[in-house]
Amino acid sequence: MSNNHPATPGAMLRGFLQHRELLRELVKRDFIGRYKGSMLGVVWSLFNPLLMLAIYTFVFSVAFKARWGGRSDESKIAFAIVLFSGIIVHSFFAECLNRAPSLITSHANYVKKVVFPLEILPWMALFSAMLHFLVSFGALLLFCLISRVDIHVGILLIPIALLPLMLMIMGMSWILASLGVYLRDLSQVIGMLVTISLFLAPIFYPIDSLPEAYKAFLAWNPITLPVIQLRNLMLWGKPFQWEEWALSLVIGLVIFQIGYWWFQKSRRGFADVV
Repeated sequence: MSNNHPATPGAMLRGFLQHRELLRELVKRDFIGRYKGSMLGVVWSLFNPLLMLAIYTFVFSVAFKARWGGRSDESKIAFAIVLFSGIIVHSFFAECLNRAPSLITSHANYVKKVVFPLEILPWMALFSAMLHFLVSFGALLLFCLISRVDIHVGILLIPIALLPLMLMIMGMSWILASLGVYLRDLSQVIGMLVTISLFLAPIFYPIDSLPEAYKAFLAWNPITLPVIQLRNLMLWGKPFQWEEWALSLVIGLVIFQIGYWWFQKSRRGFADVV
């Protein structure tokens, strides 16, 4: 293996800082370029989650007459807000992982450039997805204010709550971006797994409504804890779950480092395949 691409945490940090201006430009181009030529521009980033919100709210709260936790006094608006808060976390997760397998193959012109830092492409996808998340989160806040739903001060801890998920996403993105060069069917597999993850997380139902065995199973879903934490901190004013967060942070750091190591050690063959 080549030693031209060190895989240590220090090398990763130095590379990130060294290429931060390039990364900023790539994120800007990726985010704006997606809506280039459209009349509504970035408004389209809200369309899909809001459409899904309307459909899910109708199906669950109108057709099935479901209430969060079985509360009979809950309004459809309150139910919609709970749903939307989970959907935007999953959308953030889904966008990054769905794009990861094709990050290198869709930027084949960069592979031939020896000096281009390919390892920043997953960072680009992460930050671009984060901008979409912030747009959706802003819409959620506005919806809460218009509906006069209380927003708790714990909302300030949401960036910390999402940190382990972001680390996991980066690690998985590096691995999937590398494997996607050699396994072109990987995108189809990841698309199915991401869809499954939507229903194997407490987005449409509270995790407390499940038997203990199923709770333990859902706990392995990377978005389960972030969804619960976001709702607890923002909507319900419950305390931060520090023990669960610390464990997920350790797991996230391990996946992050393994992913970066894998990407750096496997990138030597990209130019021969792309």
